[in-house]
Amino acid sequence: MTPFGAKMRALRRERGVSQKDMARALGVSAAYLSALEHGRRGAPGWALVQKIIGYFNVIWDDAEELERLAETSHPRVIVDTSGLSPVATELANLLAASIGRLEPDQIRSLIDQVEAALEKRR
Repeated sequence: MTPFGAKMRALRRERGVSQKDMARALGVSAAYLSALEHGRRGAPGWALVQKIIGYFNVIWDDAEELERLAETSHPRVIVDTSGLSPVATELANLLAASIGRLEPDQIRSLIDQVEAALEKRR
């Protein structure tokens, strides 16, 4: 499941909405919504994210969160390290090979470390 899929499922369940009803309102199939929730489809496009924001009537920070989650919810990520340092390639390969063996708290810690390092660069 992707971060966007998890959030969409949570919103849908909080409001007691079925995939079928939501799909009909958005003009997509229930199978597509299911695939989005389970990470079997790529990140949704901007137009669909806006429809989902409108459907759930979310505003401001919650809408921005949905947009951010959609941008970071590609279930198949390709990291092109050509032109980067050998250590960058090593990191990308290590992560690709081992991410499935990490616990959620370890993954969260790595995300926090990367975000902190990027903040220092600004």
